[in-house]
Amino acid sequence: MTDALSRLFETRDWLLADGATGTNLFNMGLSSGDAPELWNVDAPDKIRALYAGAVDAGSDLFLTNSFGGNASRLKLHDAQNRVGELNRAAAELGREIADKAGHPVVVAGSVGPTGEIMEPMGALSYADAVEMFHEQAEALKEGGADVLWVETISAPEEYKAAAEAAARADMPWCGTMSFDTAGRTMMGVTSAAMVDLVEKLPNPPLAFGANCGVGASDLLRTVLGFAAAGTERALIAKGNAGIPKYVDGHIHYDGTPDLMADYAVLARDCGAKIIGGCCGTTPEHLRAMRAALETRPKGPRPTLDQITAALGAFSSASDGTGEDADAPARTRRRRRG
Repeated sequence: MTDALSRLFETRDWLLADGATGTNLFNMGLSSGDAPELWNVDAPDKIRALYAGAVDAGSDLFLTNSFGGNASRLKLHDAQNRVGELNRAAAELGREIADKAGHPVVVAGSVGPTGEIMEPMGALSYADAVEMFHEQAEALKEGGADVLWVETISAPEEYKAAAEAAARADMPWCGTMSFDTAGRTMMGVTSAAMVDLVEKLPNPPLAFGANCGVGASDLLRTVLGFAAAGTERALIAKGNAGIPKYVDGHIHYDGTPDLMADYAVLARDCGAKIIGGCCGTTPEHLRAMRAALETRPKGPRPTLDQITAALGAFSSASDGTGEDADAPARTRRRRRG
C-alpha cells in the first residue's frame, strides 16, 4: 500500500500542515526549560488538545510532540532512557486524534536535531546520530505515525543521518532545514545546496523544504530558491508567524491571522505543496490560512517585491547564494490586520 501522505498528494494540490508546538504548549502552561515530551505521559489530555486544535482548524497533517525526543536532547532532563516510551506515546495520542477526524489526517512523527555538533567540528559521530534518530523513528512508527518529519536541521550530515534512520525503520519521511543566517542554515547550507543534498540521497524524502528561520518573507525567498533549482519533489513551507518580540517577559510573534493567510497563499504560489506555520502559529492562524487557500485562486509565482509588500522586509539583502548580494535591503515592514 502507498503511504497516507502520498495518497493525499494524489488528490490534492496543497495540504495544510499544523502550527507551533512550543507556542501552543506554553499557552497551556508549559514552563520555559521543561521538556514538552514529558507531557505525552504526564499530561496526555493537553497533547490531545494540541493535536485536535490543529485538526479542528483544518490541518491535513500535524506533527507529534516529539521534536526533542532523541536521547541527546532528553539527556538534559535525565530522560535519555525514555526515548521509546515518550515517542511511542506522542504518536499513539496523534493516531487517536487523527482516527477520530472522519477524513484523512496524516500523523507526522516529529524528529528534531540532536542539539550536538557533528564531527569533525564537534563530537557527535555520524553513526551515533543515525542510532539516535533510528531509536526515535522506531518508537514513532510503533506508536502509529504515518510518516517521519525531520525538522529544523542545519547540518547536511545530520540530515543524511536522519534519512538513513528513516530507511532503517522502513518509514517514509519528509525533512526541512532552518535557513536562519542570511539565507543559509547555521552550518552554511543554501537553498540550492539543500536541493542537491536531497536529490543525492539514496532514500529521498516525499517532500522537503524550510521551517522556522527568521520570518515568513525570508522563508518564502528560500522556497523560491528550491523551485528555481528545478526540483520536482513536493516542497514544504512552514514559516514563523511574524517576527519574535520580547513582551512582558515572554516571546511574542507579531504575525496576525491575516498576515499568515497572505503567507499561505504566497507559499502555494511559490510552489509549496505542504504549507503550515512554525513558532507563534496558533489554531486561529491556521483557520485563516485554510480559508485563504480554499477561496483565493492560484496566482503566478510572486516576485520578491510582492512578497515583501505583503509580509514585510527580508532580514538580509541576500538569499545566501550570492546572486543578489548587492540587492538593496528592504527595511520597511508593513503590519497587517
